[in-house]
Amino acid sequence: MKLIKTEDAVGSVLCHDITQIIPGVVKDAVFRKGHIVTEEDIPVLLSVGKEHLYVWEKQEGMLHENDAAEVLRQVCQGAFMKASEPKEGKIELTAERDGLLKIDREKLNAVNGMGQMVLASRHGNFAVKKGDKIVGMRVVPLVIEEEKMNRVKAICGDEPIFRLLPFQNLKAGIVTTGSEVYRGRIEDKFTPVVAEKLRECGVEVMGNILCDDQAEMVTEAIRDWIGKGADLVVCTGGMSVDPDDRTPLAIRSAADEVVTYGAPVLPGAMFMLAYASGDSGKEIPVLGLPGCVMYAKRTIFDLVLPRIVAGEKLGQEDFTVLGEGGLCLNCPVCTFPNCGFGK
Repeated sequence: MKLIKTEDAVGSVLCHDITQIIPGVVKDAVFRKGHIVTEEDIPVLLSVGKEHLYVWEKQEGMLHENDAAEVLRQVCQGAFMKASEPKEGKIELTAERDGLLKIDREKLNAVNGMGQMVLASRHGNFAVKKGDKIVGMRVVPLVIEEEKMNRVKAICGDEPIFRLLPFQNLKAGIVTTGSEVYRGRIEDKFTPVVAEKLRECGVEVMGNILCDDQAEMVTEAIRDWIGKGADLVVCTGGMSVDPDDRTPLAIRSAADEVVTYGAPVLPGAMFMLAYASGDSGKEIPVLGLPGCVMYAKRTIFDLVLPRIVAGEKLGQEDFTVLGEGGLCLNCPVCTFPNCGFGK
């Protein structure tokens, strides 16, 4: 940095905050570090006693913090995201539409491991709403080696660290199981809960088919929904290992591939995911929901549904990693997803 007269500082970049003190009124930075001085700023700077300023002296091979932050933006920003203007070496990305956030954790950790720069984000594999903040990035020093930022580009390549998968316009059919509901002995309180969660993700609910505990009847209902054009079929109840619970058998009979029956998540251990063939070979997710989904605030269903609606094909490994963070603490006031559940 170098010291120059304030009158000669137009176009220069401040190396320090400039504080204004008005007793009993204000004590704050009137200009922040990194601010580019304009003609209009000169009288203000002189009024706070700054006849000379320390400004950044451009050096070959060095980047100003805002220019370096722009490099971070380039490697971070995927489609459907909006970037803030760089300020004091900081840029934020926000979602431009609802969807599922995906993060390349290997790249994220590599960049943060380089030092002198920070990427702080929300968790991946969770739904975000339009306007939600995704990540804040910052370059710590006022200037940083250009070569270091070139290494960031090389590490990250052409694919951004953060991607937003928009929710698809899906239609879902619900299969409600249980002889007690089928015969009208008790009120069906399961289907309304499931339908509401589907609608939260923008899924159109086509309706529900009531079945007793016969596996053949449930299998036929699943196939019926697929034949009617459902993109997703959700079966409620009958998911335990008790002999009377036949929903897992029914799903197996209707499906071409069973991904998992059971998940390291509580509530939701007896969850099932399978895929059945639809028109033109399209893979239709078939979900078996245990009874906890009816009464627990958040369950395995809340972790899996956004990923399916975003069009992801899930495999066994996607469930294996849910064990750490898979215990819901049933907090008196639920703050999901701003908590540790599923993370």
